[in-house]
Amino acid sequence: MYIHEREHWTDFTWDNDKLLPILASARHLQGRLLGHIESLGFDLMKRATLESLILEVVDSSRIEGEFLNPELVRSSIARKLGIEGAEFITTPRNVDGVVDVLLDATQNFDKTLSEERLLGWHNSLFQSGYSGYTKIDVARYRSSGMKVVSGALGKEKIHLEAPKAERVPYEMELFLDWLNNKNHLDIVLKAMIAHFWFVTIHPFDDGNGRLARAIMDMFLAKSDGNKIRFYSISNQIFKEHKKYNEIIERAQKGTTDITSYLEWFLGCFERALLSSEKNLEIILDKAYFWDKHKFKSINDRQRLVINYLYDNYDNNTGFLRTSVYAKLAKTSKDTALRDLQDLVAKEMLKTEDSGKKTNYIIVSPKSIRIPKIIPGEISK
Repeated sequence: MYIHEREHWTDFTWDNDKLLPILASARHLQGRLLGHIESLGFDLMKRATLESLILEVVDSSRIEGEFLNPELVRSSIARKLGIEGAEFITTPRNVDGVVDVLLDATQNFDKTLSEERLLGWHNSLFQSGYSGYTKIDVARYRSSGMKVVSGALGKEKIHLEAPKAERVPYEMELFLDWLNNKNHLDIVLKAMIAHFWFVTIHPFDDGNGRLARAIMDMFLAKSDGNKIRFYSISNQIFKEHKKYNEIIERAQKGTTDITSYLEWFLGCFERALLSSEKNLEIILDKAYFWDKHKFKSINDRQRLVINYLYDNYDNNTGFLRTSVYAKLAKTSKDTALRDLQDLVAKEMLKTEDSGKKTNYIIVSPKSIRIPKIIPGEISK
């Protein structure tokens, strides 16, 4: 039996004795980090917000198996936030659409999430009317059944059979009424319950996971009481996406007691905050780096690779070498060598001799050691 087949299935319960210590710890860390970032000054707050939003957009899509170009996402967000000095390039509609949803959720968190606004979000995600090559219902609730499946054709595993299509309008009316009504529930808990409630209804043909995380982001922003973004919950979920899927599926096949689900999600939220504390130094170093070199002329390949080094701080395990640069920038080794030598001449990179080959590392304004990368670790 799925949870939505139970009578009064949204009368969720949980064990406060288990949850309150985790919630208190996460809330304390949340407040401390927000206070730290508010002390940085307006420009750096915007830069930190930019980097966190990029992670949120890219990784929320990665969870669904869709890979967006981080540089296109960067340009779209920077342009819409009016960040001066950012590189603006033409961005496709699908990137702008995903960015529009997240920005509306996090920058307008104090506005009611009406059905009209939610349908507008869905339209932003699927402006072409298609999901891949499949035509779908856009800006309206699904008109047919929905199964969440995985696995190869003929060996599919069903994770969820969502409520029948005729139930969706009623279920969504209940959901939005609850979401927009004030109650004594902590907003962080409300964000996580809203995520579970929404993905269980699965009201659309596609985009349910991304919209559920956008709703969660909206209420997490409300819990911060600030438009500043200094962490990415989707980045942490992506790191733990297998467990994320397992915990949701288990709760959807369980009872109305969702303690285990909330316990895991609060832990995930706290780990996202801890990760942001570690990454904040890198974000600020990156902001200082580009500010220091803002009048230096470099090409798109050079900018892409430097941003890659900063953005993949957690995953990097080898030095940047000419062959790695060539692979990242999709260019020849000769061109890569010229680009690298140019960056060294402009004091943006420096070299370290490893004996047989030359290694290149970022000249960090704050003397942070940006980890090295190797070809096998490069994301496709």
